[in-house]
Amino acid sequence: MDKHAYYQQAVQCVEAEIDFVTETFLQLRGRPATTLREDFCGTAQTTCEWVQRIDQHIGYAVDFDPVVLQWGEQNNVRDLSADQQQRIHLINDDVLTVETPPMDMVLAMNFSYFIFMTRREMANYFKSVHQSLSDDGVFFLDAFGGYEAAKELTEERDCDGFTYIWEQASFNPITAEMQCYIHFVTDEGVRMDRAFDYRWRLWTLPEITELLQESGFSEVDVYWEGTDEETGEGNDVYTATREGTADAGWVCYIVAQR
Repeated sequence: MDKHAYYQQAVQCVEAEIDFVTETFLQLRGRPATTLREDFCGTAQTTCEWVQRIDQHIGYAVDFDPVVLQWGEQNNVRDLSADQQQRIHLINDDVLTVETPPMDMVLAMNFSYFIFMTRREMANYFKSVHQSLSDDGVFFLDAFGGYEAAKELTEERDCDGFTYIWEQASFNPITAEMQCYIHFVTDEGVRMDRAFDYRWRLWTLPEITELLQESGFSEVDVYWEGTDEETGEGNDVYTATREGTADAGWVCYIVAQR
């Protein structure tokens, strides 16, 4: 059982993520992006997808955990061509202090930045990202919420060869701190409990957007997912809007322009 391989299959869709940031940057700036930094990168799967797209793409993948970076190097980076490997940089460092060349795009996905528990910590991170961007750079984040986001619950989803289990184990309404876990169970019944452990603050969209604006970003937009008219489910198309729907659970993108 390999928890990182399971995570990549169950949680990430790097193709759709790179599609969104690439197309949105082009729409906003009228030029293609060439440099990308993936903060809290984990296995750097997203950065690998980025450098594979176009020969001019350069990617930086930053994570504080050397073990997960090593896994990404052995299982993702090694699958790249020699030229692609030259254009990807794995950096074992703190996202608050890491130094990279000015970036066209910085990404903080999978709600990873929810690890910051106070406004001061979050503002420090946003300011550091703002400083790391090129003059017309764009910061991309995702966020989740809805009235089930603050509940203690467990959700299961069948994957190829295993079951993915998301558990919101506890939530403190006074501090908005939550404890979450990811568990895996193979089709043969072998369990991997607490494969991933998250201690987060459940940040709201007004809090995030206001902190981004206070940190120097000139324009901050929420990109909300559209609805398929036939199924009533999300259609994987995200557009900038000022009004969302009061769903039980939602995921959106936040796009902050320098």
